[in-house]
Amino acid sequence: MWADLAPVGRHPGSGGYRRYAWTGADTDCRAWFRAQAEARGLVCETDRNGNQWAWLGDRTAGDAVVTGSHLDSVPDGGAFDGPLGVVSSFAALDELRRRGARFTRPLAVANFGDEEGARFGLACVGSRLTAGQLTRQAAFALRDADGISLPQAMEAAGHDPEAIGPDPERLAGIGAFVELHVEQGRALDLTGDAVGVASAIWPHGRWRFDFRGEANHAGTTRLADRRDPMLTYAETVLAARREAELAGAVATFGKVAVEPNGVNAIPSLVRGWLDSRAPDQAALDTVLAAVERAARERAERDGTDVAVVRESFTPVVEFEHALRDEIGRILGGSVPVLGTGAGHDAGILSASVPTAMLFVRNPSGVSHSPAEYAAEDDCVAGVRALADVLEGLACG
Repeated sequence: MWADLAPVGRHPGSGGYRRYAWTGADTDCRAWFRAQAEARGLVCETDRNGNQWAWLGDRTAGDAVVTGSHLDSVPDGGAFDGPLGVVSSFAALDELRRRGARFTRPLAVANFGDEEGARFGLACVGSRLTAGQLTRQAAFALRDADGISLPQAMEAAGHDPEAIGPDPERLAGIGAFVELHVEQGRALDLTGDAVGVASAIWPHGRWRFDFRGEANHAGTTRLADRRDPMLTYAETVLAARREAELAGAVATFGKVAVEPNGVNAIPSLVRGWLDSRAPDQAALDTVLAAVERAARERAERDGTDVAVVRESFTPVVEFEHALRDEIGRILGGSVPVLGTGAGHDAGILSASVPTAMLFVRNPSGVSHSPAEYAAEDDCVAGVRALADVLEGLACG
């Protein structure tokens, strides 16, 4: 499975993946998922929001156990973030069949659409729509860098955008959702464990900072006469790092757009996107307030203007303790429990269904990069752990 999926959406220059929502690479990933489901005799369906489901048993019976993750990627992302969870889910089902497991609850493997938000700027679109956390109006307003709207992209890929919206009936039929994911950090590497259980997802969000000044000639405009928003942006980037460190949080300006974007032109607009995450809401609020204050103070010196727009936000997610404890019991009680600053579909769905997560060791801690990696032995340990969990939940 891993070898079949590996070439899909891989960029020959960077070696990373560009599997963006509703593109050709996404279509190929969906075809791969469907083929894997059909090869195992599972009933494959695509829901109203573009998420894929591969069912074993009667999905209308309720109290289903669902596992899976996503197949899309960030720009030049790694091979493991998302796909490891989907591949491991099919492999865990294979393992359970090898064991002769008898299922007493319906089981499904899911592939949630547009989890990374690389194309339209909002993460977890598929699960947000399903859970009713993204309105139809807001979804229809999403556009990519080329001005293509989400409905246009969906329609071009053969999906009816008029159907999107909350799916409470589907969620009501799920008794538990367990997502396996490569760890995006080094906690397991430091403890020496191959597999861990998630405790919570830090609160996190994305904010767009618009810095406006005055375009002018780079060679003839005196420094004293400039209204250069790039200076304001630069100070704000430094402030984000400084304030995050003070608060025990993380803050990153990882995307920037400049107008007119000429080498010999002072910018008229610098637009930067801030991603910030923290162990608790108070720390996150502290970081954001301090970064915005620093931006406005610098803007006053530079003669520029600053506008801040919150584009997305997810509050702290505490995974259901009863399910987490049951998974710990199934796995022997000695599995480390750790929090994470990364968002996941499991976090979105946690408001609607009992959810839990398993992490597989990442020896370098690198993620969202072609260097992302997990050793084969650890991946196999993850499959066995997931199989144990699914057996304990769906075969009891």
